[in-house]
Amino acid sequence: TGDLLREAANKGDELGQKIKEILDKGELVTDELVYEVLKKKLAQEECRNGYILDGFPRNVEQAIKYDEILSDMNLDLGVVILLNIPEDLLMKRITGRRICSNCGEIYNIYDELMTPKKDSVCDKCGCMLYQRSDDNEETFNNRFKTYLLKTEPLINYYRDKGALYVVENRDDKYKVLSEIEKIINGLGDSVD
Repeated sequence: TGDLLREAANKGDELGQKIKEILDKGELVTDELVYEVLKKKLAQEECRNGYILDGFPRNVEQAIKYDEILSDMNLDLGVVILLNIPEDLLMKRITGRRICSNCGEIYNIYDELMTPKKDSVCDKCGCMLYQRSDDNEETFNNRFKTYLLKTEPLINYYRDKGALYVVENRDDKYKVLSEIEKIINGLGDSVD
């Protein structure tokens, strides 16, 4: 949903400008705006065989509304995957993220496996890298506090539904990807 909101913010219309202003402050977009953008996306052909939501729902109220949206559209919930990561490592992943302005390749200045060969230049296409305006410590701290207050209760909500899977997300991204693939393919164990 973050990508969907950033896409809307880049359109430049009145709604997009409102969303951009909210995102630039490190605040969360209103639920109503998120639902509107999400419904439009789920109705598109590219979501017919499945989709991944990252960063939504953020609280139990949104989860209940998402359940309603799914019901109205005759879609199943599927699985919910919690990527469990320590706060300090998460901050480095967010604040160190750099993105190619041309091809979208993602780098991280704090991870030697993801650092570009030449500072601020994409290894794939040679274009300049940029840092998203919301990839800073202040925004991270605001969002993490919000997570602790509002998002953490989702763990119990989805555990009670039998849809929650937990993957430890520390250093080995290939192990993380393997665990996620097992879950998606129905081979992982949900959290009871």
